[in-house]
Amino acid sequence: MSTTLAFFNLQNFLETLLNTHLSGFYIMVIFVIFIETGLVIFPFLPGDSLLFFSGSLAALTTNHLSVLILIPLLTITTILANTINYQIGKHFGEKLSQSKIFKKLIKQKHIDETEIFFKKHGAMAIFLGKFMPIIRTIVPFTAGVGKMNTQTFTYYNIFGGICWILVTVLSGYFFGNITFVRNHFEIIMLAIIFISLLPVAIVFLKQNKQTNEE
Repeated sequence: MSTTLAFFNLQNFLETLLNTHLSGFYIMVIFVIFIETGLVIFPFLPGDSLLFFSGSLAALTTNHLSVLILIPLLTITTILANTINYQIGKHFGEKLSQSKIFKKLIKQKHIDETEIFFKKHGAMAIFLGKFMPIIRTIVPFTAGVGKMNTQTFTYYNIFGGICWILVTVLSGYFFGNITFVRNHFEIIMLAIIFISLLPVAIVFLKQNKQTNEE
């Protein structure tokens, strides 16, 4: 509930910022997405909701916010942020994981869930993790700690980053201003999280099917 409240406070702030300072809006959205996907200690930020909301604002004719600018800027941002997250995990992950500050900021259950998810899906977890809150932030760090091959990580990071930004921003752009959606925005945000989990469910079902066949 607190995360939802924080998002709506951020939403109000961004709407005001968009009306007064367009470049400031771009900078703020980029900043939030960067720290959510680039710094392992901020897994609670509302990335999916923020991207959807930004897309819905870009569809309005009452401002100059452009989806053609948002998409490439945010794609580059999340790819770069995840790369930094991965490098931090690769070079400093083991020491950071043992620090008292880190343990206070990141719940152990989230670390455990991400490690299980990573072991289960391997490199594909980098792509799938993009569509999952919390795991999206922790999985690049985990990949770095596990010394995943840099080329492999980069491939899935780029592919996942492009797909995540396109799906969330364009969903907001095409559907965010429908009356029903605007009147039930909180429910829609929960639906986005549910939809975000579908790729994982599909992979899980396929893997179970292959295991049963063997």
